[in-house]
Amino acid sequence: MSRGLGYDGSTPPLPPTMKNLTPEALQQVAQYFQTLAEPTRLHIVNLLRKGELNVGEIADACGCSAANVSRHLSHLMRHGLVEREARGTTVYYRIADESVYALCDLVCNNIARQLEKAVNGQKVFARFGKKAASSR
Repeated sequence: MSRGLGYDGSTPPLPPTMKNLTPEALQQVAQYFQTLAEPTRLHIVNLLRKGELNVGEIADACGCSAANVSRHLSHLMRHGLVEREARGTTVYYRIADESVYALCDLVCNNIARQLEKAVNGQKVFARFGKKAASSR
């Protein structure tokens, strides 16, 4: 598969993959995942899927205090997941990189498959237990 040429005729660099990362870059990846490993932050990210919101709107939707939401938004901003824009006296937040939704959806689908597999496994064992009991 050929890659397109850059504006200057050169071949553009490939995007990094985890297998090629330095230990320092892996640390940054781990911090990104740690940022998403908090349920309130995931809730905020999911709320922002619908569009930009201010702290008060997010706090109401999350059932958290505005101060707590502000701390989470600050953490999300520090790791490049959200951006803010002041309009008058109100600050609005939005997702900085929508690829976070593809990542979250991928993880959710994986968890759903694991749960389905576990449930199907329990059904198999339940049937096995019934057969063993009836043969006694």
